[in-house]
Amino acid sequence: MQIDLRSDTVTMPTPGMLKAMMNARVGDDVFGEDPTVKALEEKLSLMFGMEGALFCPSGTMTNQIAIRTLTQPQDEVICDEKSHVYLYEGGGMASNSMVSVCLLKGDRGRINAEMVKKSINPDDIYRPVSRLVCIENTMNKGGGSCYDFAEIHQIHAVCKDKGLKLHLDGARLFNAIIAKNERPEAYGQYFDSISICLSKGLGAPVGSVLLGSGELIKKAMRVRKVFGGAMRQAGYLAAAGIYALDNHVERLAEDHQMAAIIAQALGGCAWVTDVMPTETNIVIFEVDQRLGKEAILHKLKEKEILAVPFGEEEIRMVTHLDFSESMLDRLLKVLRSI
Repeated sequence: MQIDLRSDTVTMPTPGMLKAMMNARVGDDVFGEDPTVKALEEKLSLMFGMEGALFCPSGTMTNQIAIRTLTQPQDEVICDEKSHVYLYEGGGMASNSMVSVCLLKGDRGRINAEMVKKSINPDDIYRPVSRLVCIENTMNKGGGSCYDFAEIHQIHAVCKDKGLKLHLDGARLFNAIIAKNERPEAYGQYFDSISICLSKGLGAPVGSVLLGSGELIKKAMRVRKVFGGAMRQAGYLAAAGIYALDNHVERLAEDHQMAAIIAQALGGCAWVTDVMPTETNIVIFEVDQRLGKEAILHKLKEKEILAVPFGEEEIRMVTHLDFSESMLDRLLKVLRSI
């Protein structure tokens, strides 16, 4: 049996999720008539203590809608150089919102308040207007690293003082919430917008939700339409998201535990030169360049284990809903045999 650790997006709906999807009450969501979509949006907005929510096809779309609604052309977005909004969204900030980017070099992708403060442009015609700060929690390129809430509080304080907006790319936010023993509503106090992905660790097949004020969501609906993201009987997909929120959040701790075991095993392999600190479900490790990441990926693939290249000599593995203890045992044996 193949073991797929390329991402936590590779999961299949569970029997319970499929049943919820098939039994969903639906309507035309473009007309605002899908009751299950409404239920999902209300569930998440209440969970995070925010006024409104908007169901979209992907996390890239929710991030890009947020940036579009919170900025104007010639503005600047401040984010870490490893941010998903910068590296993995096809240049969307420039194409969709006509904004420039100020890239910061944080700690495993996590920026701090002092860095933000120093990067805010003076008010002169030579510079773009510093308008929005984007942070990512957990940080994908940082090995699933999590922000300390005290730092989020300080970043928010700088943004408030300087008149900047604050967006959270929370593609794997529930991983951070479980790892740090936090509450969702705490996040709603600090961010102008939050993107929540349902198709990563939570195991839904499709979908992300944008959270924000009522005014922001009203604007976001128009942008979603322009982006081609308005869906019709989307309740079948929303039902999967509701099921995931009800059944798959607490179990994220299991993914974290298995990732920690993998990281520990890799630390004992002679062909591994470094393993990034593993806080959640992402394991990033560096391969001895004399061997090379492609050779390791090939050896793993021969044993029906899939991972992805993630840097010059780095490889990423991500634990998820469909990665079992028996798969973990098999993986560990393969790693020790290389």
